[in-house]
Amino acid sequence: MIRIIADLQLAKKTVLSRPADEPDYPADLLGAVERIFGKPLSPPAAVARVLADVRARGDLALHEWSQRIDDSAPDPLALPDSELAAAATEIPADLAEALQLAAERIRAFHALQPVRSWETSELGGVIKQRMIPLRRVGVYVPGGTAPLPSSLLMGAIPAQVAGVNEIVVCTPPGREGAPLPAVLRAAAHMLGIEKIFQLGGAQAVAAMAYGTDTVPRVNKIVGPGNLFVTLAKKQVFGEVGIDGLAGPTETVIVADDSANSDWVAADLLAQAEHDVLATAILLTPSPTLAQAVQAAVGRQMENLSRIEILTRSLPSRGGIVLTPDLETAVDLADRFAPEHLCLAVAQPERWAEQVRNAGCLFVGESSFEVLGDYVAGPNHILPTGGTARFASPLNVLDFVRIMSVVQLDDETIAQMSPAAALLASAEQLDGHAAAATQRIEGMGL
Repeated sequence: MIRIIADLQLAKKTVLSRPADEPDYPADLLGAVERIFGKPLSPPAAVARVLADVRARGDLALHEWSQRIDDSAPDPLALPDSELAAAATEIPADLAEALQLAAERIRAFHALQPVRSWETSELGGVIKQRMIPLRRVGVYVPGGTAPLPSSLLMGAIPAQVAGVNEIVVCTPPGREGAPLPAVLRAAAHMLGIEKIFQLGGAQAVAAMAYGTDTVPRVNKIVGPGNLFVTLAKKQVFGEVGIDGLAGPTETVIVADDSANSDWVAADLLAQAEHDVLATAILLTPSPTLAQAVQAAVGRQMENLSRIEILTRSLPSRGGIVLTPDLETAVDLADRFAPEHLCLAVAQPERWAEQVRNAGCLFVGESSFEVLGDYVAGPNHILPTGGTARFASPLNVLDFVRIMSVVQLDDETIAQMSPAAALLASAEQLDGHAAAATQRIEGMGL
């Protein structure tokens, strides 16, 4: 059952807080690590061991770790093109149409993002910024408890829009050699993905970061994953680029008396079912709505297949917080900077203007978050853990580099060089100053 918290200070210390120190890893997780590695290790240490082994031994290490961690080491690791093409005929026609609709809207949205090279002669000569697509990127698609073809669409399509030459996809293999779900294979075929590897976890990140005989090295890795994927991305950053460090999903709903309590409950449950660490919070000044939502959550969750996850995530990271007024609710939500922020209020446009910190803002209860997960168009790979204060959703700019180009004319060089020499001398960099003064003397400026 989801709890109602009437004490605002208590809410700030519990559901509206995030741990600042090293997380308290669950005992069952630490036990699983000890079984796999043969001795007690912290998750970061376990990930470091996998990364080092894959870097040293390549494909052989990939097969061994896949067998030990995922109970499956497909051979070959790369999914044959024939299996991707065949999957398009294995899924129902209406599901294929839904995938196509989602892909079209995601592509149309990202194609509208202004990403262009430019140049000017107003600064003397020619000064440019060139937008250069990355040559090869890796997209990690979680497999875990369910296939996530939507994450493949969200990761690969903006890369294609940006003009990336090659996209490498890694996703966990099916247990005991079972094939990847047809819906995931069909989505890859629909996008024209040619390289999809049956690899999950830290070993997949290592393969894409370092490269092996089978898996090509990429320039950047994007996509959400579990704790071990996130730790691996953190440790390989610098060898490759990453989009960010994804934490558990989080949704905050701000609602007033005008909200439909059944819809609010459904939206909370939709996010709380992701995993046991998911955050689903309602902020409202209405005790009546709070009680109605609490009852609706209890009633609706009985009919959901992932009830075991819900019974763990809702009591630990979920909650209904009573606020003095709507303004306080919006302010608390903005300070929390959630991945998803939903405004189920009578005048959503008015309150939307006060929100600065959210991965994605859903304005009005009809614009519900699940649409953003699949078909609205914006990316569902979003900043979590409060990073929405400074980070952005995955977008086309994540797949390009900006290169500055300087080509000055003699007049501008004559004007700028003395100032450059003076600034260099002030910084006691005589070599810099000499490079400028030699140009002045040598060019007769």
